[in-house]
Amino acid sequence: MTDRQAMSHLLRRVTFGPTAAEVDAAVRAGSAGTLAAALEPAAPAPPIDLGPDPLGALPRDASRDRRVKAREAAQAQVAELSRWWLRQLASAGGGAAEKLTFFWHGHWATSVRKVRSAGLMLRQQQTFRRYGAGDTGPFVRAMLRDPALIIWLDGQRNTAAAPNENLARELMELFTLGVGRYTENDVKAGARALTGWQVDRATATARLRPARHDTTPATLLGATRSWDADSYADLLVRHPAHAPFLAERLWVRYGCGTAASAATTARLVAAFGPGRDSTALLRALATDPEFPATAGQLVKQPVEWLIGALRQLGVDTGALAEKQQTRLLATLSALGQAPLRPPSVGGWPAGVAWLTTSSTRARLAGAQALATLAPAAVQSLAEAARPDRLDALARLLVVDAWSDRSAAALTSLATQPQRLLALGLATPEYAVH
Repeated sequence: MTDRQAMSHLLRRVTFGPTAAEVDAAVRAGSAGTLAAALEPAAPAPPIDLGPDPLGALPRDASRDRRVKAREAAQAQVAELSRWWLRQLASAGGGAAEKLTFFWHGHWATSVRKVRSAGLMLRQQQTFRRYGAGDTGPFVRAMLRDPALIIWLDGQRNTAAAPNENLARELMELFTLGVGRYTENDVKAGARALTGWQVDRATATARLRPARHDTTPATLLGATRSWDADSYADLLVRHPAHAPFLAERLWVRYGCGTAASAATTARLVAAFGPGRDSTALLRALATDPEFPATAGQLVKQPVEWLIGALRQLGVDTGALAEKQQTRLLATLSALGQAPLRPPSVGGWPAGVAWLTTSSTRARLAGAQALATLAPAAVQSLAEAARPDRLDALARLLVVDAWSDRSAAALTSLATQPQRLLALGLATPEYAVH
Protein backbone atom coordinates (compact mmCIF):
# COMPACT_ATOMS: atom_id res chain seq x y z
CA MET A 1 0.00 0.00 0.00
CA THR A 2 1.47 3.37 -1.02
CA ASP A 3 1.42 6.38 1.29
CA ARG A 4 -1.39 7.88 -0.76
CA GLN A 5 -3.44 4.70 -0.60
CA ALA A 6 -2.89 4.49 3.17
CA MET A 7 -4.04 8.09 3.67
CA SER A 8 -7.04 7.54 1.39
CA HIS A 9 -8.01 4.43 3.36
CA LEU A 10 -7.67 6.22 6.70
CA LEU A 11 -9.75 9.21 5.63
CA ARG A 12 -12.40 7.13 3.86
CA ARG A 13 -13.00 5.30 7.13
CA VAL A 14 -12.88 8.03 9.78
CA THR A 15 -14.58 10.75 7.71
CA PHE A 16 -17.46 10.80 5.25
CA GLY A 17 -15.15 10.68 2.25
CA PRO A 18 -12.03 12.76 1.54
CA THR A 19 -11.50 14.99 -1.43
CA ALA A 20 -8.41 14.60 -3.59
CA ALA A 21 -7.00 17.79 -2.07
CA GLU A 22 -7.52 16.42 1.45
CA VAL A 23 -5.64 13.26 0.51
CA ASP A 24 -2.80 15.41 -0.91
CA ALA A 25 -2.63 17.29 2.40
CA ALA A 26 -2.72 14.02 4.36
CA VAL A 27 0.25 12.63 2.42
CA ARG A 28 2.21 15.74 3.35
CA ALA A 29 1.10 15.65 7.02
CA GLY A 30 1.58 11.93 7.58
CA SER A 31 -0.77 9.49 9.28
CA ALA A 32 -0.32 10.77 12.84
CA GLY A 33 -0.97 14.39 11.95
CA THR A 34 -3.84 13.50 9.62
CA LEU A 35 -5.58 11.37 12.24
CA ALA A 36 -5.06 13.97 14.96
CA ALA A 37 -6.61 16.65 12.77
CA ALA A 38 -9.55 14.46 11.78
CA LEU A 39 -10.29 13.59 15.42
CA GLU A 40 -10.19 17.19 16.61
CA PRO A 41 -13.37 18.13 18.52
CA ALA A 42 -15.85 19.74 16.17
CA ALA A 43 -17.19 23.25 16.57
CA PRO A 44 -20.85 23.33 17.61
CA ALA A 45 -23.20 22.68 14.72
CA PRO A 46 -24.86 25.84 13.38
CA PRO A 47 -28.12 26.20 15.28
CA ILE A 48 -31.48 25.59 13.70
CA ASP A 49 -34.64 27.02 15.21
CA LEU A 50 -37.51 24.67 14.50
CA GLY A 51 -39.98 26.54 16.69
CA PRO A 52 -42.33 24.92 19.22
CA ASP A 53 -43.47 21.33 18.83
CA PRO A 54 -46.85 21.54 17.04
CA LEU A 55 -48.07 18.32 18.66
CA GLY A 56 -46.78 19.31 22.07
CA ALA A 57 -48.76 22.55 21.92
CA LEU A 58 -52.07 20.80 21.25
CA PRO A 59 -54.63 21.05 24.06
CA ARG A 60 -56.40 17.84 25.05
CA ASP A 61 -59.68 19.06 23.60
CA ALA A 62 -58.22 20.16 20.24
CA SER A 63 -60.54 19.80 17.28
CA ARG A 64 -59.91 17.26 14.53
CA ASP A 65 -59.02 20.04 12.09
CA ARG A 66 -56.49 21.49 14.50
CA ARG A 67 -54.92 18.07 15.05
CA VAL A 68 -54.58 17.53 11.32
CA LYS A 69 -52.86 20.90 10.93
CA ALA A 70 -50.54 20.13 13.87
CA ARG A 71 -49.51 16.83 12.27
CA GLU A 72 -48.81 18.61 8.99
CA ALA A 73 -46.74 21.24 10.79
CA ALA A 74 -44.81 18.52 12.62
CA GLN A 75 -44.06 16.77 9.33
CA ALA A 76 -42.84 20.05 7.86
CA GLN A 77 -40.45 20.44 10.81
CA VAL A 78 -39.10 16.93 10.25
CA ALA A 79 -38.48 17.75 6.58
CA GLU A 80 -36.71 20.96 7.60
CA LEU A 81 -34.52 19.11 10.11
CA SER A 82 -33.69 16.42 7.53
CA ARG A 83 -32.50 19.05 5.04
CA TRP A 84 -30.50 20.81 7.75
CA TRP A 85 -28.77 17.56 8.76
CA LEU A 86 -27.98 16.78 5.12
CA ARG A 87 -26.26 20.16 4.85
CA GLN A 88 -24.47 19.59 8.17
CA LEU A 89 -23.22 16.16 7.15
CA ALA A 90 -21.86 17.49 3.86
CA SER A 91 -20.27 20.62 5.30
CA ALA A 92 -18.69 18.95 8.35
CA GLY A 93 -18.04 15.54 6.82
CA GLY A 94 -14.31 16.08 6.54
CA GLY A 95 -13.87 15.49 10.26
CA ALA A 96 -14.57 12.41 12.31
CA ALA A 97 -17.04 14.14 14.63
CA GLU A 98 -20.03 14.25 12.29
CA LYS A 99 -19.48 10.68 11.14
CA LEU A 100 -19.31 9.60 14.78
CA THR A 101 -22.56 11.46 15.41
CA PHE A 102 -24.17 9.46 12.64
CA PHE A 103 -22.69 6.25 14.06
CA TRP A 104 -24.42 6.96 17.36
CA HIS A 105 -27.66 7.70 15.52
CA GLY A 106 -27.54 4.16 14.14
CA HIS A 107 -26.38 2.73 17.49
CA TRP A 108 -29.04 4.37 19.69
CA ALA A 109 -31.43 3.88 16.79
CA THR A 110 -34.46 6.12 17.32
CA SER A 111 -37.03 6.88 14.63
CA VAL A 112 -39.01 10.04 14.16
CA ARG A 113 -41.88 7.90 12.86
CA LYS A 114 -42.81 7.07 16.44
CA VAL A 115 -41.29 10.06 18.23
CA ARG A 116 -43.14 12.46 15.88
CA SER A 117 -41.07 15.45 16.94
CA ALA A 118 -38.24 17.08 15.00
CA GLY A 119 -37.31 19.04 18.11
CA LEU A 120 -36.79 15.90 20.18
CA MET A 121 -34.76 14.27 17.42
CA LEU A 122 -32.59 17.39 17.18
CA ARG A 123 -32.08 17.33 20.94
CA GLN A 124 -30.92 13.71 20.68
CA GLN A 125 -28.43 14.71 17.97
CA GLN A 126 -27.09 17.39 20.26
CA THR A 127 -26.58 14.78 22.96
CA PHE A 128 -24.60 12.65 20.50
CA ARG A 129 -22.40 15.62 19.64
CA ARG A 130 -21.91 16.69 23.25
CA TYR A 131 -21.11 13.29 24.76
CA GLY A 132 -20.38 10.88 21.90
CA ALA A 133 -16.64 11.51 21.60
CA GLY A 134 -15.84 11.08 25.30
CA ASP A 135 -16.63 9.03 28.38
CA THR A 136 -19.57 6.70 27.86
CA GLY A 137 -20.57 7.07 31.53
CA PRO A 138 -22.07 10.57 31.22
CA PHE A 139 -23.25 9.62 27.71
CA VAL A 140 -25.39 6.69 28.89
CA ARG A 141 -26.72 8.79 31.78
CA ALA A 142 -27.76 11.49 29.31
CA MET A 143 -29.41 8.98 26.97
CA LEU A 144 -31.54 7.58 29.78
CA ARG A 145 -32.95 11.11 30.11
CA ASP A 146 -33.35 11.57 26.36
CA PRO A 147 -37.01 12.30 25.57
CA ALA A 148 -36.87 10.81 22.07
CA LEU A 149 -35.40 7.53 23.31
CA ILE A 150 -37.90 7.36 26.16
CA ILE A 151 -40.81 7.73 23.73
CA TRP A 152 -39.25 5.36 21.18
CA LEU A 153 -38.87 2.54 23.73
CA ASP A 154 -42.04 3.15 25.74
CA GLY A 155 -40.29 4.60 28.77
CA GLN A 156 -43.32 6.73 29.56
CA ARG A 157 -45.31 3.55 30.14
CA ASN A 158 -42.78 2.28 32.66
CA THR A 159 -44.15 2.81 36.16
CA ALA A 160 -43.77 1.09 39.51
CA ALA A 161 -47.32 -0.20 39.17
CA ALA A 162 -46.78 -1.53 35.62
CA PRO A 163 -43.11 -1.92 34.64
CA ASN A 164 -42.33 -1.84 30.90
CA GLU A 165 -39.17 -3.73 29.95
CA ASN A 166 -38.51 -2.36 26.45
CA LEU A 167 -35.91 0.28 27.29
CA ALA A 168 -34.05 -1.83 29.85
CA ARG A 169 -33.82 -4.79 27.46
CA GLU A 170 -32.53 -2.78 24.48
CA LEU A 171 -30.26 -0.74 26.73
CA MET A 172 -28.33 -3.87 27.64
CA GLU A 173 -28.67 -5.89 24.43
CA LEU A 174 -28.12 -3.21 21.78
CA PHE A 175 -26.61 -0.16 23.45
CA THR A 176 -24.17 -1.19 26.20
CA LEU A 177 -23.47 -4.92 26.75
CA GLY A 178 -24.62 -7.15 23.89
CA VAL A 179 -26.57 -10.37 23.52
CA GLY A 180 -26.12 -13.01 26.20
CA ARG A 181 -24.47 -10.75 28.75
CA TYR A 182 -27.51 -10.32 31.01
CA THR A 183 -30.47 -12.40 32.20
CA GLU A 184 -34.24 -11.96 32.10
CA ASN A 185 -34.10 -11.13 35.80
CA ASP A 186 -31.66 -8.34 34.96
CA VAL A 187 -34.16 -7.00 32.43
CA LYS A 188 -36.90 -6.96 35.08
CA ALA A 189 -34.66 -5.24 37.61
CA GLY A 190 -33.41 -2.78 34.99
CA ALA A 191 -36.97 -1.87 34.06
CA ARG A 192 -37.69 -1.06 37.70
CA ALA A 193 -34.59 1.16 37.81
CA LEU A 194 -36.02 3.21 34.93
CA THR A 195 -39.56 3.60 36.21
CA GLY A 196 -41.14 7.02 36.56
CA TRP A 197 -39.66 9.00 33.67
CA GLN A 198 -42.13 11.15 31.75
CA VAL A 199 -41.70 13.37 28.68
CA ASP A 200 -43.11 16.88 28.43
CA ARG A 201 -43.39 17.55 24.70
CA ALA A 202 -44.19 21.22 25.20
CA THR A 203 -40.81 21.83 26.90
CA ALA A 204 -38.91 19.02 25.13
CA THR A 205 -37.70 17.63 28.44
CA ALA A 206 -37.93 14.44 30.46
CA ARG A 207 -38.35 14.42 34.24
CA LEU A 208 -38.62 11.82 36.95
CA ARG A 209 -41.93 11.57 38.78
CA PRO A 210 -40.95 10.04 42.14
CA ALA A 211 -44.44 8.69 42.82
CA ARG A 212 -44.09 6.46 39.73
CA HIS A 213 -40.55 5.27 40.50
CA ASP A 214 -39.87 1.90 42.13
CA THR A 215 -37.35 2.25 44.97
CA THR A 216 -37.54 -1.39 46.12
CA PRO A 217 -34.04 -2.95 46.33
CA ALA A 218 -33.33 -5.38 43.48
CA THR A 219 -30.47 -7.53 42.22
CA LEU A 220 -29.15 -6.24 38.89
CA LEU A 221 -26.14 -7.80 37.16
CA GLY A 222 -25.07 -9.28 40.48
CA ALA A 223 -25.41 -6.13 42.60
CA THR A 224 -28.26 -5.48 45.03
CA ARG A 225 -29.51 -2.03 45.98
CA SER A 226 -32.24 0.50 45.27
CA TRP A 227 -31.61 1.60 41.67
CA ASP A 228 -32.25 4.68 39.60
CA ALA A 229 -31.28 5.68 36.06
CA ASP A 230 -27.86 7.05 37.04
CA SER A 231 -26.78 4.10 39.17
CA TYR A 232 -28.01 1.74 36.46
CA ALA A 233 -26.01 3.61 33.79
CA ASP A 234 -22.90 3.55 35.96
CA LEU A 235 -23.27 -0.18 36.54
CA LEU A 236 -23.53 -0.83 32.80
CA VAL A 237 -20.46 1.15 31.73
CA ARG A 238 -18.37 -0.51 34.47
CA HIS A 239 -19.48 -3.98 33.37
CA PRO A 240 -16.62 -6.03 31.82
CA ALA A 241 -18.71 -6.63 28.67
CA HIS A 242 -19.20 -2.92 27.89
CA ALA A 243 -15.78 -2.09 26.43
CA PRO A 244 -15.54 -5.21 24.20
CA PHE A 245 -19.10 -4.68 23.00
CA LEU A 246 -18.45 -1.09 21.94
CA ALA A 247 -15.11 -2.04 20.38
CA GLU A 248 -16.91 -4.70 18.33
CA ARG A 249 -19.58 -2.26 17.17
CA LEU A 250 -17.07 0.37 16.08
CA TRP A 251 -14.91 -2.20 14.28
CA VAL A 252 -17.88 -3.46 12.28
CA ARG A 253 -18.78 0.09 11.18
CA TYR A 254 -15.26 1.50 10.74
CA GLY A 255 -13.15 -1.61 10.21
CA CYS A 256 -14.14 -4.45 7.92
CA GLY A 257 -17.80 -5.28 8.55
CA THR A 258 -17.01 -8.51 10.38
CA ALA A 259 -15.84 -9.18 13.93
CA ALA A 260 -12.34 -8.14 14.87
CA SER A 261 -9.78 -10.68 16.00
CA ALA A 262 -9.38 -11.30 19.72
CA ALA A 263 -6.01 -9.52 19.62
CA THR A 264 -7.46 -6.41 17.96
CA THR A 265 -10.39 -6.33 20.36
CA ALA A 266 -8.01 -6.52 23.31
CA ARG A 267 -5.99 -3.60 21.96
CA LEU A 268 -9.12 -1.51 21.42
CA VAL A 269 -10.40 -2.28 24.91
CA ALA A 270 -7.05 -1.25 26.38
CA ALA A 271 -7.22 2.06 24.52
CA PHE A 272 -10.81 2.64 25.71
CA GLY A 273 -9.38 2.37 29.21
CA PRO A 274 -10.88 3.23 32.58
CA GLY A 275 -11.85 6.63 31.23
CA ARG A 276 -14.11 4.94 28.65
CA ASP A 277 -12.82 7.31 25.97
CA SER A 278 -14.63 6.79 22.65
CA THR A 279 -12.19 8.98 20.72
CA ALA A 280 -9.23 7.01 22.07
CA LEU A 281 -10.99 3.82 20.96
CA LEU A 282 -11.50 5.21 17.46
CA ARG A 283 -7.87 6.36 17.32
CA ALA A 284 -6.71 2.88 18.35
CA LEU A 285 -8.90 1.34 15.65
CA ALA A 286 -7.42 3.53 12.93
CA THR A 287 -3.84 2.77 14.05
CA ASP A 288 -4.29 -0.93 14.78
CA PRO A 289 -1.87 -3.28 12.99
CA GLU A 290 -4.85 -5.07 11.39
CA PHE A 291 -6.48 -1.88 10.10
CA PRO A 292 -4.56 -1.55 6.78
CA ALA A 293 -5.67 -5.04 5.73
CA THR A 294 -9.33 -3.97 5.95
CA ALA A 295 -9.02 -1.87 2.78
CA GLY A 296 -11.61 -2.89 0.23
CA GLN A 297 -13.63 -4.91 2.75
CA LEU A 298 -16.29 -2.45 3.92
CA VAL A 299 -19.41 -1.56 1.97
CA LYS A 300 -20.33 2.10 2.23
CA GLN A 301 -23.62 2.85 3.92
CA PRO A 302 -25.87 4.96 1.65
CA VAL A 303 -25.24 8.08 3.75
CA GLU A 304 -21.48 7.55 3.44
CA TRP A 305 -21.84 7.07 -0.31
CA LEU A 306 -23.95 10.19 -0.85
CA ILE A 307 -22.11 12.55 1.51
CA GLY A 308 -18.73 11.43 0.22
CA ALA A 309 -19.86 12.05 -3.35
CA LEU A 310 -21.22 15.52 -2.53
CA ARG A 311 -17.91 16.46 -0.94
CA GLN A 312 -15.71 15.03 -3.69
CA LEU A 313 -17.77 16.62 -6.46
CA GLY A 314 -17.70 19.99 -4.72
CA VAL A 315 -21.49 20.27 -4.46
CA ASP A 316 -22.44 23.07 -2.06
CA THR A 317 -25.59 21.65 -0.47
CA GLY A 318 -26.31 24.96 1.22
CA ALA A 319 -26.61 26.61 -2.19
CA LEU A 320 -29.03 24.01 -3.53
CA ALA A 321 -32.73 24.78 -3.75
CA GLU A 322 -34.98 23.16 -1.17
CA LYS A 323 -36.41 20.88 -3.85
CA GLN A 324 -32.93 19.68 -4.81
CA GLN A 325 -32.04 18.94 -1.19
CA THR A 326 -35.29 17.02 -0.85
CA ARG A 327 -34.39 14.97 -3.92
CA LEU A 328 -31.05 14.05 -2.36
CA LEU A 329 -32.90 12.84 0.72
CA ALA A 330 -35.21 10.88 -1.55
CA THR A 331 -32.12 9.16 -2.97
CA LEU A 332 -31.19 8.06 0.54
CA SER A 333 -34.72 6.78 1.10
CA ALA A 334 -34.52 4.80 -2.14
CA LEU A 335 -31.23 3.34 -0.96
CA GLY A 336 -32.78 2.37 2.36
CA GLN A 337 -31.10 4.78 4.78
CA ALA A 338 -33.13 7.91 5.45
CA PRO A 339 -31.66 9.91 8.36
CA LEU A 340 -34.00 10.15 11.39
CA ARG A 341 -35.73 6.93 10.29
CA PRO A 342 -33.77 3.80 11.20
CA PRO A 343 -35.91 0.75 10.41
CA SER A 344 -35.83 -0.69 13.92
CA VAL A 345 -34.19 -0.34 17.32
CA GLY A 346 -31.40 -2.50 15.90
CA GLY A 347 -30.47 0.28 13.46
CA TRP A 348 -29.48 -0.14 9.84
CA PRO A 349 -27.91 -3.24 8.31
CA ALA A 350 -24.27 -3.44 7.30
CA GLY A 351 -22.14 -5.01 4.60
CA VAL A 352 -23.59 -6.79 1.59
CA ALA A 353 -27.12 -5.89 2.66
CA TRP A 354 -26.47 -2.61 0.80
CA LEU A 355 -25.53 -4.38 -2.45
CA THR A 356 -28.90 -5.59 -3.66
CA THR A 357 -30.21 -5.32 -7.22
CA SER A 358 -32.67 -2.60 -6.20
CA SER A 359 -30.00 -0.61 -4.37
CA THR A 360 -27.72 -0.83 -7.41
CA ARG A 361 -30.46 0.67 -9.58
CA ALA A 362 -31.12 3.38 -6.99
CA ARG A 363 -27.41 4.14 -6.71
CA LEU A 364 -27.09 4.55 -10.48
CA ALA A 365 -30.11 6.86 -10.58
CA GLY A 366 -28.68 8.84 -7.68
CA ALA A 367 -25.29 9.01 -9.38
CA GLN A 368 -26.85 10.44 -12.52
CA ALA A 369 -28.60 13.10 -10.44
CA LEU A 370 -25.37 13.94 -8.63
CA ALA A 371 -23.51 14.37 -11.91
CA THR A 372 -26.01 17.03 -13.00
CA LEU A 373 -25.26 18.97 -9.78
CA ALA A 374 -21.51 19.00 -10.40
CA PRO A 375 -20.71 20.91 -13.62
CA ALA A 376 -17.23 21.84 -12.38
CA ALA A 377 -16.36 18.19 -11.74
CA VAL A 378 -17.69 17.24 -15.17
CA GLN A 379 -15.66 20.03 -16.75
CA SER A 380 -12.49 18.86 -15.00
CA LEU A 381 -12.96 15.42 -16.56
CA ALA A 382 -13.66 16.97 -19.96
CA GLU A 383 -10.42 18.93 -19.76
CA ALA A 384 -8.35 15.83 -19.04
CA ALA A 385 -6.78 14.15 -22.07
CA ARG A 386 -8.98 11.25 -23.13
CA PRO A 387 -6.42 8.53 -22.27
CA ASP A 388 -6.09 10.06 -18.77
CA ARG A 389 -9.77 10.43 -17.95
CA LEU A 390 -10.06 7.22 -15.97
CA ASP A 391 -7.09 8.30 -13.86
CA ALA A 392 -8.65 11.74 -13.43
CA LEU A 393 -11.93 10.12 -12.36
CA ALA A 394 -10.13 7.86 -9.86
CA ARG A 395 -8.37 10.89 -8.36
CA LEU A 396 -11.62 12.88 -8.17
CA LEU A 397 -13.49 10.05 -6.43
CA VAL A 398 -10.48 8.90 -4.35
CA VAL A 399 -10.55 5.41 -5.82
CA ASP A 400 -7.23 3.57 -5.63
CA ALA A 401 -7.66 1.58 -8.85
CA TRP A 402 -10.32 0.32 -11.26
CA SER A 403 -10.88 -3.37 -11.88
CA ASP A 404 -10.50 -4.54 -15.48
CA ARG A 405 -14.28 -4.89 -15.76
CA SER A 406 -14.98 -1.39 -14.44
CA ALA A 407 -12.20 0.09 -16.54
CA ALA A 408 -13.72 -1.40 -19.68
CA ALA A 409 -17.16 -0.02 -18.88
CA LEU A 410 -15.77 3.40 -18.01
CA THR A 411 -13.58 3.55 -21.12
CA SER A 412 -16.69 3.17 -23.28
CA LEU A 413 -17.93 6.49 -21.82
CA ALA A 414 -14.65 8.38 -21.93
CA THR A 415 -16.03 10.86 -24.49
CA GLN A 416 -19.08 11.62 -22.33
CA PRO A 417 -17.74 13.15 -19.09
CA GLN A 418 -21.09 13.51 -17.30
CA ARG A 419 -22.07 9.90 -17.95
CA LEU A 420 -18.51 8.82 -17.09
CA LEU A 421 -18.79 10.54 -13.72
CA ALA A 422 -22.19 9.00 -12.99
CA LEU A 423 -20.95 5.51 -13.82
CA GLY A 424 -17.85 6.02 -11.69
CA LEU A 425 -20.08 6.77 -8.67
CA ALA A 426 -21.99 3.53 -9.32
CA THR A 427 -18.95 1.23 -9.63
CA PRO A 428 -18.13 -1.47 -7.07
CA GLU A 429 -14.82 0.31 -6.43
CA TYR A 430 -16.70 3.36 -5.22
CA ALA A 431 -19.33 1.41 -3.25
CA VAL A 432 -16.76 -0.69 -1.37
CA HIS A 433 -13.82 0.92 0.38
